[in-house]
Amino acid sequence: MRRMLLAAALAATAVAAGPAALAQAGECFFVTQWQGWKATNDHTIYLGVTGHKIYRLDLAGSCAELTWPGARLISRDRTGAGSICGPLDFDLKVAVQDGPATPCIVSGMSLLTPDQAAALPPNARP
Repeated sequence: MRRMLLAAALAATAVAAGPAALAQAGECFFVTQWQGWKATNDHTIYLGVTGHKIYRLDLAGSCAELTWPGARLISRDRTGAGSICGPLDFDLKVAVQDGPATPCIVSGMSLLTPDQAAALPPNARP
């Protein structure tokens, strides 16, 4: 019983510290700082953010419309605060022309190092 309580407490602490840990690492950004995006496939998006930062977003499932010509990415933050610090903060959808917007679930978000960003092929750079 004591182990279960300890495990639950550690899990709660990790979840609670998640966004704070990202914020300390400088990985948070405001939605208004988003400057462009590229999808290399239906599971991966690269976001360009003010300050020459590039974030990689990994999606939980296929979001096929991302690779279609004329696709538009629509994003808001779930918290209403305007900041994105982790995958759960995204309310991400993609729309093509006049069609309905399809939700894309973000499962992972990571800030690329300058070396990783420089190594991206030109067709993947936002």
